[in-house]
Amino acid sequence: MVVPELRPWRAARPQVERIASAVRPRLARAATAVRPRVARLTRALASRSPHLPRPRAVGTWQYTAGAATAGLALAVGVVTVAGPWDANGQRTAERDRAIALERSGGADHGHSGTAAGAPHPAPSAAPVLTGLGGTSGAVDTKKAAPGGKPLSDVLGPLLDVPALGGSHAAAVVDVTTGKRLYGTDDGKALTPASTTKIATAVAALSALGPDHRFTTRAAFEPDTGELVLVGGGDPTLTAHKNTDGWAGLRRLAADAAQALKKRGVRKVTLSYDTTLFAGPALHPIGVNDNLAPVTALAVDEGRTDDSTSGPAPRVSDPAQDAAAKFAGFLEDAGVTTTSPGPSKASTRAETLASVSSPPLSDVVERMLTNSDNDIAEALARHTALTSGQPGSFAGGAQAISARLTKLGLPMAGTSFHDGSGLDRDDRLTPDLLTGLLVTAGDPDRPGLRPVLTGLPVAGFTGTLADRYADGAAGVVRAKTGTLTGVNTLAGTVVDTDGHLLAFAFMASGTTNPEEAQSALDRTATALAGCGCG
Repeated sequence: MVVPELRPWRAARPQVERIASAVRPRLARAATAVRPRVARLTRALASRSPHLPRPRAVGTWQYTAGAATAGLALAVGVVTVAGPWDANGQRTAERDRAIALERSGGADHGHSGTAAGAPHPAPSAAPVLTGLGGTSGAVDTKKAAPGGKPLSDVLGPLLDVPALGGSHAAAVVDVTTGKRLYGTDDGKALTPASTTKIATAVAALSALGPDHRFTTRAAFEPDTGELVLVGGGDPTLTAHKNTDGWAGLRRLAADAAQALKKRGVRKVTLSYDTTLFAGPALHPIGVNDNLAPVTALAVDEGRTDDSTSGPAPRVSDPAQDAAAKFAGFLEDAGVTTTSPGPSKASTRAETLASVSSPPLSDVVERMLTNSDNDIAEALARHTALTSGQPGSFAGGAQAISARLTKLGLPMAGTSFHDGSGLDRDDRLTPDLLTGLLVTAGDPDRPGLRPVLTGLPVAGFTGTLADRYADGAAGVVRAKTGTLTGVNTLAGTVVDTDGHLLAFAFMASGTTNPEEAQSALDRTATALAGCGCG
């Protein structure tokens, strides 16, 4: 008997087997290259205190092999190497893509890789458990690339093209050893655009921990009959009906209404509290479809449509909008409210109900996969609050810089002004970006692993879903960055020897974003085709 959900694989099997035959040698080399190191690491981890954070899944060679096979060889027998399919994540997208190869036009996962309607958790993949060294070693320009050329002879011409504008910089590091394999102006600080989110992710996870959750609550003042909706800075709070784990305003209202009725209360004065965050709510870019005013209370990122990612018109006051929706849900549950206004919950207020976000690990993955600016700015503020700074744009920027400095990352020339990278005054270097990626793979810091697992997968998920159709699909996993005149790409790639490499390509002064994007994609594809480790 054929399980119903497996029937589509019969039609796709010939195509999948052809692809599997092509990638199986790379899979084997990847496993052989890092298995001894993983075995040592596993023994080391086993001796640790049970109270220390643990990686969530399998090891580096499994992560590397899974990326190299693009999820397609998994269908014909290597699923045990890369781990189980994630019901809402990358592996589901890869499986759907494999099936769709037999169909005209392919699969449409949308620009963000998420379905329309309620937000879905970003993909989770196996963590990297590779031993790392420092990233300050000398550049080895003699490493072999396609055709036996030194790596610099291959990457140099691909980066030195008019499409990448008047200024560019790059770095490539072997994640396993920490050795720098290529660099050109890798210490030059350029506008990073959305690759800034890699820094924000590392800082937030370092400050808060991967299991941290953001809580929104309804607090009741018995003496005054005031019900206060208290914002906890949860950027994932939604008013949609959903079943995928993201905190729901509807559920909060239903639970609060039930608690009020038990007290015999059926009418309240409704207010909302946004005092957790400070400073201006509006980003320096001004009113913009890419980011709502940043506040401790918002639902669905203040979007005025049913989108869950990407640009969209936003409400001018997300907190008031959230409170108005909350009032409507209370009314549906039989509790009458006044028109909501701003307030602050006193110490006498009793929490009647609360909802919490998924763990920060999932939130970070969603931020990176979808390049979510709203999540990024919220995480910058939470990092600030945990670090003793005000929850503002300036406080977040200072806290991110301080956290990365504490981690020992190369900060020379860098400058942060926000958490999303929308501020054109932000400055990062390829040296820092690759350092962030290597640090995220440090086996001694398993809590940072979502920085790697959240990176969009070329040809499959997030902001890379529509790229690399004819290139290194499934092998490149990278964060994109685009502003007018700025194009960046930073992430990881598996080379033909099965080595996991971290890279950062940055360009300023670009005049054609599509041509610049294609130039960066060609460079990453060439890196995937080398034997560089």
